[in-house]
Amino acid sequence: MTELPELRASDADRERVAEILRDALAEGRLDMEEFEERLDATYKARTYGELTPITRDLPVSPVVDLMKGPVQDGSWAGRIVGGEGSSTWGVAVMSGFERRGRWTVPRRFNAFAFWGGGELDLREAIFAEREVVINCVAIMGGMNVIVPPGVEVVVRGIGIMGGFDHREEGVPGDPGAPRVVVTGFAFWGGVGVERKVTKAERQRLREERRREKLERKASRRGVEGHGFHGRGSSDDAD
Repeated sequence: MTELPELRASDADRERVAEILRDALAEGRLDMEEFEERLDATYKARTYGELTPITRDLPVSPVVDLMKGPVQDGSWAGRIVGGEGSSTWGVAVMSGFERRGRWTVPRRFNAFAFWGGGELDLREAIFAEREVVINCVAIMGGMNVIVPPGVEVVVRGIGIMGGFDHREEGVPGDPGAPRVVVTGFAFWGGVGVERKVTKAERQRLREERRREKLERKASRRGVEGHGFHGRGSSDDAD
C-alpha cells in the first residue's frame, strides 16, 4: 500500500473518481463550488496519491478499490465482490451520462433518459452481486449497455413505439460469470445491448494473430529452405 500512491493513474481511474463526485453533488454532500474544485483536481491528478484526498471524506473511496484491483487471477469470481455499487443511478435530460472503466455495478442500477442518452459499459467493471439488474427508462431517448464476452444477458424491457435489443440473449454465460438483466420501459426510444471486448483485449488478440502470422511465414520459409537443399542434393547425385 505504501508504494501504490506513487503509481500513475489512468483515464479510467480519474473518470471513476469524477463519477463519485457527481453522485456526491446529487446527494447534497458537496456544493457546486466544492464539486468544481474537486473535479478540476481529479482531471489534473497524475497518481493515486493525488486522487486519494479528493474522495477521502466521502462514503465511497474509489481509489482504494482501484488499488485492490477488480481481478487478480482473471477469474469471474474475482469480479463479484459484494457490498455496494460505486454508482446506483444515471440521469440524462436533454443531455447524456456514462459509466465506464473500473466501477462497481450495484445489485440494481436505475437509468433515466428524456431527450438524451446514456451508456453503461460493464467490460472493465466489477459486480456487487452474481445477478445485477439494469433498469432503463428511455423516453424519446436512448441507452446502450455494453457487456463483456462470457456474461449472460436477459432482456425484459417493454417498448412502445420503441424497443429493447434482444440480440445478445440466449448466449450461455461462462461458469461463475455474472448475469445481467436489462429491464425497464422505452417510449419513442430504445435500449441497445451489445457484447464487446475491451480495447486492451482487442490489442492482445491482434498481437496474437500477428505472431501467428509471423510464425506461419517462418515455418513456410523453413520448409521451402529444406526443399531447396533437398533438390540440390538430388542434382549433385545425378
